Amino acid sequence: MQKFREWAFRMRGGLWTLLFIAILFMSEKATLRRVIPALVIVIAGQLWRCWASGCIGLYRGENVKANSLASKGAYALMRNPLYFGNFLIGLGWSIIAGFRAVIIFVVSFYVLYVLVIIPHEEKFLHQKFGREYEDYCVRVKRFFPVHISMKDLAVSFNKDILMRSEIHTIYSTIAGTFIIIAVSCYTYFS
Repeated sequence: MQKFREWAFRMRGGLWTLLFIAILFMSEKATLRRVIPALVIVIAGQLWRCWASGCIGLYRGENVKANSLASKGAYALMRNPLYFGNFLIGLGWSIIAGFRAVIIFVVSFYVLYVLVIIPHEEKFLHQKFGREYEDYCVRVKRFFPVHISMKDLAVSFNKDILMRSEIHTIYSTIAGTFIIIAVSCYTYFS
């Protein structure tokens, strides 16, 4: 299972693309009642990812790595803010695409991220940071804030890392959103 988790982590961008394609092929006709709130969710997800990216001190890549344990800023609220941002983006896309896409997305996200990718990262972080990581896990949950400390939210924001690691995601989010809306509108007019 560990080899599979390692592979899934390295391939997470490609797996995300496959999930996007699945959502795209399930697109039903779009309505403004779905598109407007979905766009708000997508934008919130991308802004959340930008904040989280600027809070880490290391550019992300194909392998799990960390020079220090990120525990400030977005990481003071949840241990996986980048994946939470992904969840919001994908949820917004699937809302545009329709109910079937929402179900497929939520189940796929849970299996891919919660059961496969996150445990791989957690194992690495536990091995590298030991007790510090264990204490962090007690204070901060995977996705849902338990307590909020204003001093922990303050972190030096690194816009260079944001631009290096997140610019591709920003472009992908914009393109993906336009594609899903276009396909859903095409379905609406056909």
